Amino acid sequence: MVYPGAVHSRFEHSLGVYWLASEAINRLKTYQGLELDIDHFDTQTVKLAGLLHDLGHGPFSHTFEREFLPRVCNGQKWSHEEMSLKMIDHVVDEHNIDIDSESLKRVKEMIIASENGTSKSFKEKLFLYDIVANGRNGIDVDKFDYIVRDSRACGLGCNFQFQRVLETMRVIDDEICYRAKEYLTIQKLFAARADLHRMVYMHAKVKAIEMMFVDAMTKANDVLCISSYIDEPAEYWKLDDTILKAIETSSSQDLKESRDLILRIRRRELYQFCNEFAVPKDKLEYFKNVTPQDIVCSQNSSHPILHEEDIVVSNVKIDLTRGRNNPLESISFFKDYESNEKFNIKDDLVSHLLPTSYQDMIVRVYSKKPHLVEAVSEAFENFQLKIYGKKAQVHATPEKKKRKRLRHICGGGV
Repeated sequence: MVYPGAVHSRFEHSLGVYWLASEAINRLKTYQGLELDIDHFDTQTVKLAGLLHDLGHGPFSHTFEREFLPRVCNGQKWSHEEMSLKMIDHVVDEHNIDIDSESLKRVKEMIIASENGTSKSFKEKLFLYDIVANGRNGIDVDKFDYIVRDSRACGLGCNFQFQRVLETMRVIDDEICYRAKEYLTIQKLFAARADLHRMVYMHAKVKAIEMMFVDAMTKANDVLCISSYIDEPAEYWKLDDTILKAIETSSSQDLKESRDLILRIRRRELYQFCNEFAVPKDKLEYFKNVTPQDIVCSQNSSHPILHEEDIVVSNVKIDLTRGRNNPLESISFFKDYESNEKFNIKDDLVSHLLPTSYQDMIVRVYSKKPHLVEAVSEAFENFQLKIYGKKAQVHATPEKKKRKRLRHICGGGV
C-alpha cells in the first residue's frame, strides 16, 4: 500500500541469495581454490544455505516473529532461523531427498552462523560461514540481494555496488577480507541498509499497517489457533500471508473484530500517526521502550480520557547491524593482492565525513481512533517534557490531523 511496486516475495529473494552465494564461492574457488582446498562439498553446501536460509519465515515475515508471537506465546523463544532448520529436516524427510547428514549439518550451521555464540562442528574452512549469514561483521550475500532488490522495487536509488565487494574479496587466515580501497563501498552497504529501514521497512504508514495486521491476527488467534502452527513443521508450512484472506472471508462472528480491522486497512482508515522523536544520543544507553501506559499517564485532563487500548507506541531501532558500535571496526582489510597481512581501519583515517554515531532509536505514537489524535499528540508532548525537560520531536502534530477530530464529531464518521 505504501510502495505498490514492492510485490516480490521471499522466493525471489531466496533465488537471488542462491545465485550470489554461488558467485561468491565460485570466485574464491577460481582465485584461491587450490590454496583453500575448496571442493564440490563446499560449493554445494554454500549454495544450498543461500537457497534455504529463509525457509522458516512466517506470514508477514519479521512482523509475525517480532510483533505477533511475543503477544501470544507468553515468552516462548522462537526465531525464523531455527524454524528454517526444522523445515529443512521436514522437507528432506517428507520428500525422501537423498542428501548426506554432513551436508545437511553444514547447511544448517551456515544458516544460523550470524547468531551469537553459534558453535560450528566444522573447525576448518570457517570462511565459508561468512558468505550467507556473516556473524563476524555482517557482510553477506543475503544483504547484497535484499538491499538492491528492495531499493529497485521501491523506486529508491542505491549506490551500493555489491559487484565490487565480490570482485575484491579474498581469504586470509580463514576469514573473508576486503581490499582497503573498498572501505567506502562497504560503508555504503551499511548506510544503504539503514536507509531502507528508515524509508521502507520502518516507514510510519508501513508500521501502522503492520500493527493493524498484528492486532487482527491477535484477536483471531483464539479462534484460528495461529500460534499453534509454529510447533510442528508439518503444520507450519501451511501458514502464509493468506491467513488474512481467511479472516476476511470468514462469516464467523468470533472474527468480526479482526475482519473490521482488515476492512479498515482496505479502506485506508489506518491507525493515525501522531508524532515521533529521536531519542537524544546521550540517552540511548539507558533507554527503555516507551509504552502506551507512559502516554496515558501524561494526558491532559481537559481532553477525552485516553486508555491504553486507544494508543500504539512503536519503538523503532535503526542501526548499522552492530547496535551502537561501528560495524566496520570488525572487518578485516588487506592492502593489495601481493600482501597476506590483514588489518582493521579506523574511520577517521579514511574520512571525517563518516558518521560518529551508529544507532537511532525513534519513538512513534499512533492513535487507533482519529478523533483522539489531538489528545494523544498532547499527551505525547507532555511525556517528552516529563522525561527530557523539552520537546524532542521536530515539530508539532499537523493541524489537519487534529481536525479529523472535528470531522468525526460533526460528521459522525471515522
